[in-house]
Amino acid sequence: MEERSHVATSSIPAEVEGAPGQTWLQRPMALVPELAPVAVLTAMATVLGHLVPVVGAPVFAVLGGIGIALVHPPAERARPGLSFAAKTVLKTSIVVLGTGLSFHEVLTIGGSSLPVLLGTLAVALLGAVVFGRVLGVARDLRTLIGVGTGICGASAIAATDAVISASGADVSYAIATIFTFNVAAVLTFPIIGHALGLSPHGFGLWAGTAVNDLSSVVAASTIFGHGAASYAVVVKLTRTLMIIPIALGLSAWRRHSVDRNATTGEGTTTGLRHVVPLFIGWFLVAVALNTLGLVPTGWHQALSATAEGMITMALGAIGLSTRPRDIRRTGFRPLALGAILWVLVAATSLALQALTGTQL
Repeated sequence: MEERSHVATSSIPAEVEGAPGQTWLQRPMALVPELAPVAVLTAMATVLGHLVPVVGAPVFAVLGGIGIALVHPPAERARPGLSFAAKTVLKTSIVVLGTGLSFHEVLTIGGSSLPVLLGTLAVALLGAVVFGRVLGVARDLRTLIGVGTGICGASAIAATDAVISASGADVSYAIATIFTFNVAAVLTFPIIGHALGLSPHGFGLWAGTAVNDLSSVVAASTIFGHGAASYAVVVKLTRTLMIIPIALGLSAWRRHSVDRNATTGEGTTTGLRHVVPLFIGWFLVAVALNTLGLVPTGWHQALSATAEGMITMALGAIGLSTRPRDIRRTGFRPLALGAILWVLVAATSLALQALTGTQL
């Protein structure tokens, strides 16, 4: 039987039901006092993220949350606020993220780069399954590391968690793993790129398909030299759009598994509204609006900052809700999986560039 995550359910408590008669606005307003700890953590992580952009605010938030939880776990009264931030704010952040993406970007990067992008994604996802099983990494955790490596780091992990509801320990460990190899990529990719004689276009394609978070992509390509960053960013944003099919696929697969294993005859027919999570539907709407030019260009920077701030808050809440003993129990196997996938994706990107002639 397929092994499950070492924590059967998320350490984040289920969202409490609103009081009778509460409106959609009154409920989050009632949680404001309970959101105070994660709000403070978010502010601190945001400042640190600006000071050290290679690390980024989301990583500071989740690691800071784990550190606080280790020393002084949040009180029970803070749990509803943490749940709201880790679930509702997380899903909303993915929708806001969609306003900065465009379906048109898939076409503008050129057909020659699509084999590299899709090939590296396939290697990351397949490698996560194969090597994750060999290493004995639990299903949810290897899924998170796979999508984080193959798509866009913390954002992909956040979107995937919103679909599969992984444990807080799995999310925290996956983000820490991705961060480790983001730093390694920033330090090593420019050196390797120059040693291999890559052009700015070739290096931009390599960084865009093999480095995870956008900040690390920008850092590595900027260090490499002029002309690499702009192409790398376009490739990276196009890669981010892969969140859509991956999230839909995971949702349908999980729903099918639940229906197949159901002990009663009820609920075995799955409708579209059950397969497609509501926030993914709104994400598609946001991307479509931007594709049609209905999101003013002047809004993009503010919306991007808003999305990152919301992701930072959500991941901070996940960090605060994490039980450090669960991370210690996991051991170093997920880190080994992250290392294998990082090397595989980087090597695959270079190999596909050589085969398709896009290194020049």
